Amino acid sequence: MDILDIQKMVENNGIVFLTYGGFLTQSLIAGMTEALEREAEKNDMNMGVSNNIFVIFIELSQNMMNYSKSIEINCREITPEGLIIVSRKDEIYVVESQNIISIEDKLKIEPIIEEIGSLDKESLKKRYRELRKSGHNTHEKGGGIGLYEIAKRSDSIEFNIHKINGDKYYLNVKTKIINTKKKDR
Repeated sequence: MDILDIQKMVENNGIVFLTYGGFLTQSLIAGMTEALEREAEKNDMNMGVSNNIFVIFIELSQNMMNYSKSIEINCREITPEGLIIVSRKDEIYVVESQNIISIEDKLKIEPIIEEIGSLDKESLKKRYRELRKSGHNTHEKGGGIGLYEIAKRSDSIEFNIHKINGDKYYLNVKTKIINTKKKDR
């Protein structure tokens, strides 16, 4: 993604609250979350909506920090970096991320993405509870229950995996959260 892509995204999606591309750390994620909290207050955002945005932002950031790989072919080392954008147009908030994954990660994530895509909201919540109870996918590298959490908290979610080189792929996740009503004063 280059600056023209970001400009096009602003034209399509409206206001961009936060854009970050690069190396991620816990303290950086905490600082960006604090900035998002200020934006939520300033924009009189519904508490449930703001919590969903924060959780999705943190989950996507954590995934990038813990699972991103180097673009170099055959390198399996974690390179905690990626791109994350939080934007708003009217009452629709969009949280998008992009990072590099290995072929092994792709093979782990694809069945999860397919399952998430096949579930309605109630089935998604039920599946999430089952996974939490069972402990399955909770600490496994390469995605898992966090993707269910993101899907559960968003009004819509899109996944896109496309090849960069021999064994590396871009993972793009785009979520939409609708602010159905302003918070009470």
